Amino acid sequence: MGTVLSISPATKKTMDADVAVDSKGDKSLKRPSMFVSLSWRKLVSGSAKKSAKKVTPNPLPNPVAQRNSENLRKTEERKQRAPIPVPVPTVPTQKKDTQGKSASPGKKPSSPTLVSPRRIVIQASTGELLRCLGDFVCRRCYKLKDLNSGDVILWFRNIDRTLLLQGWQDQGFITPANVVFVYLLCDATLRDDVDSAAELQGAFQTCLYLAYSYMGNEISYPLKPFMIESNKDVFWETSLGIIERLSGKMLQLNADPHFFTEVFQDLKGQRDSGEANLDR
Repeated sequence: MGTVLSISPATKKTMDADVAVDSKGDKSLKRPSMFVSLSWRKLVSGSAKKSAKKVTPNPLPNPVAQRNSENLRKTEERKQRAPIPVPVPTVPTQKKDTQGKSASPGKKPSSPTLVSPRRIVIQASTGELLRCLGDFVCRRCYKLKDLNSGDVILWFRNIDRTLLLQGWQDQGFITPANVVFVYLLCDATLRDDVDSAAELQGAFQTCLYLAYSYMGNEISYPLKPFMIESNKDVFWETSLGIIERLSGKMLQLNADPHFFTEVFQDLKGQRDSGEANLDR
């Protein structure tokens, strides 16, 4: 049995047109145009897909890098808004030579150089200052032949001990600074014509009362330990007189270190001068 192949005339014409003869007489089958167009479309579509695969979309911004850039921008804006610091002029220090003159190259100082005062360091114990105070009172009131420095110190210590025992103060009043304050009041109050030990004790304890009231740690102090019968009538009169005359010096003693040093040295010198007089 055989297979019959039927070809329509239109198909035959198309196949005959596609057969070509070259110069050598060889027949070759020409590639149909349909296959060329399909192959070209496939090639174009394949290259388009490859290029689409290679091209990457725009990456999302990194939040950390974006935040850093914003912080940097804000810092730059803050610097632009901040006030520009103005340099403060300073006075150059001048070196001094061995003679105390300021040495500047090629120029002489037009005004004398100010030199700070030298600091004076003074030391003394409370007992030493008490003996100096007692010697001063004995020398000031020279008419009282039986008076000695121990009596003056005893008056002072008895009052301080009484106030401690009665609960008027929590700590003792007798310190070097307070002894200097008492000396300031006594130096301006005690007279050299006192001829009675009771009168001297009354005046001395009046000075103590003002010193306790001004320099003490408590708000108020009782009058009884300071006041004696022989001085009862003139106690307040003497107190007001001391306040009127010495208020400025009392304030200056606490405010001016140089004035305190002068009074301190004066009190400390009372012991030395007293011993010199005894040696004579």
